[in-house]
Amino acid sequence: MKNTANPSRELPTLEQLETELDREKYKKRYRRVLRSTVYTLVVVAAVAVLVATIWMPVLQIYGASMAPTLDEGDIVISVKGSDFAPGDLVAFYMGNKILVKRCIAGPGQWVDIDVEGNVYVDGNLLDEPYLTEKSLGDCDIDLPYQVPDNRYFCMGDHRSTSVDSRSTTVGCVSGEQIVGKIVFRVWPIADFGILK
Repeated sequence: MKNTANPSRELPTLEQLETELDREKYKKRYRRVLRSTVYTLVVVAAVAVLVATIWMPVLQIYGASMAPTLDEGDIVISVKGSDFAPGDLVAFYMGNKILVKRCIAGPGQWVDIDVEGNVYVDGNLLDEPYLTEKSLGDCDIDLPYQVPDNRYFCMGDHRSTSVDSRSTTVGCVSGEQIVGKIVFRVWPIADFGILK
């Protein structure tokens, strides 16, 4: 019988075998770490989506009704809840849209607005440092106006252009319509921070 083994072919040395074994162990460890990292990222992403959907919806601002507080394109975070105070920024459903306005008065309170755009709640002039101009705006409700039970009177900060609770088109916002209170701006980075 002939020896078919190639005489020029050498057997690997012990050092070469150890190097190859180490390389195979590294590949297995790398795959395991990669798989673990991917699983962790998927779980974190799923939890983030769940939190964003259920407790802290993330919203993008469209339009100029909240200028100068919020500009078109701003991205904000809202927090779900049921306790809203005058001055809070709130997001609420209006048809198939989400609007963002400022809570002015709560259930049972009286709202009055004079021709210069000064807002009175229960006879007291509302301090509104967030406004750059006042305006009566698009108002077709009878003033003074009492806010119904479980409803909130909300207005945009750009009073001359905002369509809000002063109009029967929007009216007062029910507690069930409210998505949450806007608390934080995340975009643009230059304006990142807590909103008031």
